Amino acid sequence: MVAFPNPDEIEVHFAQLEHGGQVGNLWEAARVAGVKPGTIRVWMTRGKIEPLMRGEAGDLFHLPTIKKAATARSKYTPTNPAANSRGPHTRQAA
Repeated sequence: MVAFPNPDEIEVHFAQLEHGGQVGNLWEAARVAGVKPGTIRVWMTRGKIEPLMRGEAGDLFHLPTIKKAATARSKYTPTNPAANSRGPHTRQAA
C-alpha cells in the first residue's frame, strides 16, 4: 500500500484540463518536491509514492501528490540536520 496514493485517473484528467501542469516526469517531480531525482526513485521503492503511468519514455507523476509527500514529516527528524554519521559539519580555522 502506498503512503501517498494518486487520485482517480478521471480526477487527474479533469484537473489537467482545467489547471494544466498537474502531471510531470521524474525531473519535474523532483523540482516540485525540492529533492534530487534519485530521492523520488527511493520514495517509489519504499512505497511512499507511485507513478501515475509507467512508460518507455519514463514515469509520469501527479505533482500535487508529490508535493504533499515532500511536505509530510519523516519518521525521524534529526535534531541537527547538518549532522551525519561522522558528526556535525564544521569548518576548521586555517
